Amino acid sequence: MANSLDTKEDLFAQLREFIDRMPSLSTTVTKVMEVCNQPNTSPNDLNRVISLDPVLTGQVLKLINSAYYSLPNQVTSLTRAIIMLGLNTVKNLALSTAILGTLGKEKSQCFAMDTFWTHSICVGVTAKAIAVEKNIPPTSREEYFVAGLLHDLGKIPLSNCFPEEYQQALELARLQRCSLVRAEKMIFGFDHRITGKMIGEKWQLNQSMTYSLTHHHNPGTLPEEKRELVATISLANLYANIFEIGSAGDHYQEIPLVDQILTAGGVPWPRLSALHATVEEEIEKAQVFLQIARE
Repeated sequence: MANSLDTKEDLFAQLREFIDRMPSLSTTVTKVMEVCNQPNTSPNDLNRVISLDPVLTGQVLKLINSAYYSLPNQVTSLTRAIIMLGLNTVKNLALSTAILGTLGKEKSQCFAMDTFWTHSICVGVTAKAIAVEKNIPPTSREEYFVAGLLHDLGKIPLSNCFPEEYQQALELARLQRCSLVRAEKMIFGFDHRITGKMIGEKWQLNQSMTYSLTHHHNPGTLPEEKRELVATISLANLYANIFEIGSAGDHYQEIPLVDQILTAGGVPWPRLSALHATVEEEIEKAQVFLQIARE
């Protein structure tokens, strides 16, 4: 809990200390990201790294054999899974499993975590569906899902570090019918995107993933060449909020921002809303990510 006399700098320092105490990602996941960032990585290279962690290996294989992928035959070999799904997909499976294993079990005084994660899953599957609409290569679509799934991570440590103040921000957003980002700034002097940036730095997430944590409310501020994925996450987040699928505390959309997000997202609203049946179905399948990470 913050002292009423704390300055923005004091709050920021407390938050930094709180995040510094958060667990790091496992050595295996860090190595997975390193290996996948090398240009000549082979399926065997990735297999060797993941296989060092039997728990992670089991989780990845469970995900691959789940309804989320609906593969015709069971896959028992990690190498075969990597060949079938691609390095990038398996890397993102490992990353999302590790992060959900760290934060997916967190409790909160401010959020109903089941609805928080339903919102996050909705953003992930919607982002992936939009990626399909945009003809993003299949090997890259899983990154859209994971970036969407993780986009609001910054809210968890911010609300857990300052639960009373965060409740005030939620109430302020409700009373003033404004975005939660605006309310957070009024209470703290900063918002959950800053916390997301801290998490991205602590866990050494790649640039596009970190940008999704920090710019999903304002993708237009990014250079155009770095905007595509984040703009899609922003559009998917808008979709989840408007249709009220789950909740991460954002109940009011500010019209100027909505217009910017729709423009940057590159998919007209009628096409986006037409994805509703697909999104509903995929949300059910994607719940397995949380189930496996929480085991």
